Amino acid sequence: MIPLSQSHLTHLDICARKYQYVFFDALLGPSTYDQHLTTQWGSQFHLLMQQQALDLPVEVITPADMGMANSLAALEKAAPDVFAYLPESSVSKQVFDEKAEPADPNIFSQSEHRRTLEFNGYLLTVIYDLLVTSAGTPEHPDSGQIFDWKTHQQPPKQEWLQKDWQTRLYLYVLCETSELAPEQISMTYWFVRTEDKTPSFYRFDYTLAQHDVTRKDLQQLTDGLTQMREQTDFPKVAVEKGYCVRCPFDVRCQRSHLTQPHKKINRPDPTQILKAARQLTAETVEEIPL
Repeated sequence: MIPLSQSHLTHLDICARKYQYVFFDALLGPSTYDQHLTTQWGSQFHLLMQQQALDLPVEVITPADMGMANSLAALEKAAPDVFAYLPESSVSKQVFDEKAEPADPNIFSQSEHRRTLEFNGYLLTVIYDLLVTSAGTPEHPDSGQIFDWKTHQQPPKQEWLQKDWQTRLYLYVLCETSELAPEQISMTYWFVRTEDKTPSFYRFDYTLAQHDVTRKDLQQLTDGLTQMREQTDFPKVAVEKGYCVRCPFDVRCQRSHLTQPHKKINRPDPTQILKAARQLTAETVEEIPL
């Protein structure tokens, strides 16, 4: 059974041919050095939050990146209720300290929590940075809270993120794999790369109407994917939609001439290059210190 994550659904929804390139042909587009650094920072921060959740020392990691340490401290100050949920910390403290307050049995919380849901012949897959659910008690009514750590330099527009497949899929799967009603579920994004600013957040509540729309869209996407797989035909997105301009596969799809303006390239004169090379001597070349 083929797994479908939010990344699969995003690519499939935008352009079926790009989905084919990335997930069937295992092709990767080029990335810049800045994109690599951003991805690396995000991975390390998620690892740091896992350390925090397991009540393991984070002092070994944070000195290597004071900006990350500051982001962690700022998040803890801005969202103390979130850190109170960090799962294994209260349990592990009880093991070593009998005087520690016992964990609330009506609350379940876990970082990097994975859930799957069979849907129309595919396996919908999500991994929550932090999932917190509570049982039905007067103090803790039934609820499910999804927390996600975002490491964007600048938060995206809230309207865009609400329509993003991560938000839609994460909420949908939790509702379908629990006894919670849509109105009892929420998802909160925390933007943790503060750059000396207070972390911000977006919270999205859920409704039955949204749940029904997501189900219909998932049905349509998966039906289409099954048909494309059977026919081995993954069509390209229409150029008019504007996605090709930012796509790393525009050349492979033979669309670079439609999306990129022709630019005159000023190439150096080979004669001048050869003339300059002949003038190089051991005395004119600057020594590179080792």
